[in-house]
Amino acid sequence: MIDTKIVSWTLGIWASVTFLICVVYGLIAPENLHAPAMLEQLLPGFTWLTWPGFLLGFAESFLYGAYAGLVFCPVYNWLNRRWGRG
Repeated sequence: MIDTKIVSWTLGIWASVTFLICVVYGLIAPENLHAPAMLEQLLPGFTWLTWPGFLLGFAESFLYGAYAGLVFCPVYNWLNRRWGRG
């Protein structure tokens, strides 16, 4: 059995750090090698290189990660109870 709270926080933080890495990469890489349009499509309301857009993208990334944990853990625990090796 895995703890939903721990996994949700872990995935939320991981997604936020990944977002930060993507933004930093976009700032240091040549323009033809990064994809701000992809972030704008994946994160509703995100706009490249604005503080409100950055904060919104950061928050949305955390929430997407936390949501993944909130959905994954109960499904995993249920399947483990049903078909686990005991």
